[in-house]
Amino acid sequence: MEQTVPETGHKRTAVDGPSGTRELPGAGKRETPYAEDEIIQDDSFSYKGYQVVRGEFFGHMYEPSLCFNKSKVYVNTGCLKRMQDVSYVQILVNAGEKKLVIRPAGEDEKDAFLWCSVKNNVRRPKQITCRVFFAKIVNLMSWNADYRYKLLGKVIRSGEEKLVVFDLTATEIYLRKAKDGEKPKTARRPVFPAEWENQFGLPVEEHRKLLQVNIFNGYTVFGIRDNKKTADNTSEKKDAGGTDNGKQC
Repeated sequence: MEQTVPETGHKRTAVDGPSGTRELPGAGKRETPYAEDEIIQDDSFSYKGYQVVRGEFFGHMYEPSLCFNKSKVYVNTGCLKRMQDVSYVQILVNAGEKKLVIRPAGEDEKDAFLWCSVKNNVRRPKQITCRVFFAKIVNLMSWNADYRYKLLGKVIRSGEEKLVVFDLTATEIYLRKAKDGEKPKTARRPVFPAEWENQFGLPVEEHRKLLQVNIFNGYTVFGIRDNKKTADNTSEKKDAGGTDNGKQC
């Protein structure tokens, strides 16, 4: 009898061994079957009072993320891998709900831009200069324009569209400070919003609602390029040098 056993995001086939144990191919280990009668039925359990611990409190190198830094915006490789067939995107912002959405778009659609570079058939993140958009976001969120802000995103499906949703209020903040006579340096460790100090995360129901997105309700599509022709030329020069512009996110 074969059974699919998920392990670290991959599917592996478990084969029944002697005495009812299961052996994972390549693992060299046998796994004792879990007895269903060991699971306690508790219909009185409630999520009331529980908080979903924020992903920012864990290691998240491979999670989709978006960075605002020095009048630039860029995603990480995690975003590109989850949207493998997407080259052009639009950015939508809901100022009321403080949410930002990255939405796949056609090359010729208004306000669409190329969010990655391609070299040797490998897609890499690409920094996009956007002084006006950057200033508007900084003003909306009362951020410090000298700091770097990193947001973790979630990929959702809304109707027929696949979107990456970011909560602008949930940021990792990398301070930038300068010692006497030295250039400013960005901190390696982030700080978090002050209101997170006495909480693990959002209540369960609020957390569920966080990713509910209606892109026709309150969202504005932003054209983030300052000067498309100039920005494209600059990006092409950087890409020609083989720079992975999104590596810091």
